[in-house]
Amino acid sequence: MEPGSIAVYSSAKTLTFRIAARILLGLRLEEKQFKDLAKTFEQLVENLFSLPLNIPFSGLRKGIKARDMLHEFMEKAIQEKLQRNDPEDRSDALDFIINSAKEHGKEFTIQELKESAIELIFAAFFTTASAMIEKIRQDRPRGPTEEGSLQPCAPLDLEKLSRLRYLDCVIKEVLRVLPPVSGGYRTALQTFELDGYQIPKGWSVMYSIRDTHETAAIYQSPPSSFDPDRFSAARTEAAGRFHYIPFGGGARSCIGKELAQAILKLLAIELVSTARWELATPGYPAMQTVPIVHPIDDGLQLYFHPLQPSHSSKA
Repeated sequence: MEPGSIAVYSSAKTLTFRIAARILLGLRLEEKQFKDLAKTFEQLVENLFSLPLNIPFSGLRKGIKARDMLHEFMEKAIQEKLQRNDPEDRSDALDFIINSAKEHGKEFTIQELKESAIELIFAAFFTTASAMIEKIRQDRPRGPTEEGSLQPCAPLDLEKLSRLRYLDCVIKEVLRVLPPVSGGYRTALQTFELDGYQIPKGWSVMYSIRDTHETAAIYQSPPSSFDPDRFSAARTEAAGRFHYIPFGGGARSCIGKELAQAILKLLAIELVSTARWELATPGYPAMQTVPIVHPIDDGLQLYFHPLQPSHSSKA
């Protein structure tokens, strides 16, 4: 690795956008196209929460402009996909959505497909994390239903990922402490009462994922501590249906949650198997949680040091 620090947040966004564009939408882009599309998408996300002022240079105007540019690009890509109609080239998530709808007698409009494409990208774009590295490195095979190993370059599949029990606990705890988004919106389908307050039918309600994950009554250890073991089989913390909701809950939970967790696990395996790292700044950067959780200042600057083969189990 070259000397000097790396801005992990921006690097992680670039990586996840590439993965999302290729796996979810089947896009094969030239480098300039990729960079332009990623920049436009980031402009959309940065202006999701803007004052409703549709005037020049406002956040809303910038967000609308970015949305329209993305829709124009997506419409062209979707039209090309539909015209190809190649049965041997149907391996991405958007293909699955199109074909699944046809099997159920429904044809999506181009507008619906464009919106689905944007939602798929958003679902995978901003998930980054780091966590309890030394104990992850110590995961070793103990049987067919227990931990798998973290051998560098070893072939991995979903079954092997599911056997890495402690890694799964770490990923869950990272998402509890720093959920990708802080909350979500729902519309009350009927009048109901919550903690003595009546919520009328038709009202828009915002629920807080972050506050839910910090509800002390749910946990044995303080919710402010980073404790992956709270998700181990020996403990039953956050076992309620809506106690743990990093990707939302119910029928409208995040469409990209399985992919996001798989990417996190693969990234963690690659990092702990090949490198150790340290902050390049005096302290951990301050985090902003709206519209998505991210470091405010320098993009989370880290130094990376490659592990020697004989030291693969040492930090």
